[in-house]
Amino acid sequence: MSEQTFLRFPDGFRWGAATSAYQIEGAASEDGRTPSIWDVFSHSPGATVDGTTGDTACDHYHRHGQDVALMADLGLQAYRFSLSWSRLQPDGSGQLNPKALDSYRRLLDSLHENGIKPVATLYHWDLPQTLEDRGGWRARDTAWRFADYARQVGERLGDLVDTFITVNEPWCAAFLGYASGLHAPGVQDPPGALRAAHHLLLGHGLATRALRVQGRHRAIGPAPNFYPVQAVSDDPTDQDAARRIDLLMNRLVLEPVATGAYPADILAHIEPIAGLGHLREGDEAVIGTPIDFLGVNYYSSHTVGAGTVDHRPSPWVGAEDVVFHPTGLRTTAMGWDVDPDGLRRQLERIAAACPDLPIWITENGAAYADTPDDNGRVHDPDRIEFLRDHLAALHDAIQAGVNVRGYLLWSLMDNFEWSEGHTKRFGLVHVDFATQRRTPKSSAHWYGEVIRSNGLKR
Repeated sequence: MSEQTFLRFPDGFRWGAATSAYQIEGAASEDGRTPSIWDVFSHSPGATVDGTTGDTACDHYHRHGQDVALMADLGLQAYRFSLSWSRLQPDGSGQLNPKALDSYRRLLDSLHENGIKPVATLYHWDLPQTLEDRGGWRARDTAWRFADYARQVGERLGDLVDTFITVNEPWCAAFLGYASGLHAPGVQDPPGALRAAHHLLLGHGLATRALRVQGRHRAIGPAPNFYPVQAVSDDPTDQDAARRIDLLMNRLVLEPVATGAYPADILAHIEPIAGLGHLREGDEAVIGTPIDFLGVNYYSSHTVGAGTVDHRPSPWVGAEDVVFHPTGLRTTAMGWDVDPDGLRRQLERIAAACPDLPIWITENGAAYADTPDDNGRVHDPDRIEFLRDHLAALHDAIQAGVNVRGYLLWSLMDNFEWSEGHTKRFGLVHVDFATQRRTPKSSAHWYGEVIRSNGLKR
């Protein structure tokens, strides 16, 4: 293995994988858990492609010992998972549920026993339905309920967790949930989606403060999804289309979190649609509460141009006329362009905006049509190629000076893939949802070698 063909990552770089509670846990009504917005939404006719729900998913709630053993076999050094808010705090307020705490403590103990660093996400889209009934993220009070939940989690589980992710992909939670209605709670309210985006960011800042005030040494940060956006041409109307999509996709989160203020052009985008009455004095300073790292979820990039039709319902509030153009790049089973260099470009952009802030890749992966062969083995060369190319791009960014501390692959195992149900598989481990049989794919063995060698052949 020559030095010219081997990309070695920095000493201390951490390799892991990620999941989320509603996508894997199952046990939807056990031990005091109440419905989240995803329980209600997924049971609505037509909400998921195949009619499946997260009622059972991967049954991880009962099988987490088996799943941690899989992680250990792969050599994972870190595991990102999310805590189910409606399992821990069934009414969205009040004291935490002892049975849920016991279950998560068993999971955390098992991770520590196997030398796997826990990275706990507080909110991965599964808002308790009781809070949605009171307005959900469109209501300001939800941010304060989230802060109280974060405080109690820190008090009760913080001895076993030193890395917390506050909010996962606030763009998706706000705009897929409240503008297009493609995700839970399935609402189509564009002004409400902009208010929800602000309250999600406010909740992030409040939760960060609630965790930090307890005095324990913790690393805290959000995990937005960032996609580079480019115009299809130099035409000013196409350039403006790209500006608006970039504003919603990237800048609406990155800039207030990084600087503690919404830039004037972002406020100018929001005001004619939703007004600015939901922005209160001091909110921006809370959103800009210093963080210890920034999570980056990256899957693809966007090439856009001006359009003439208002494509509602749309998640692109104030940019419903924008057209997304094909690029000729190969695509995943989700139809997403495979653009490894977009990861490098986006990381360098973030590093320029936040030069002293450590970064974790908190999600990166691809869905493909993975089917066991006659011997029960699952070969997924497309996923291996996807990962190899993206890790090479990540290495290029690190070589250029971007301070990336770790990589958490999405996903550890096939799971309930939101509105796609069981039709899209992102996992390193194949799951037969009828039998719950777990089968590591070829990519799992390949990734295990990457971890062991702290690098890869280019």
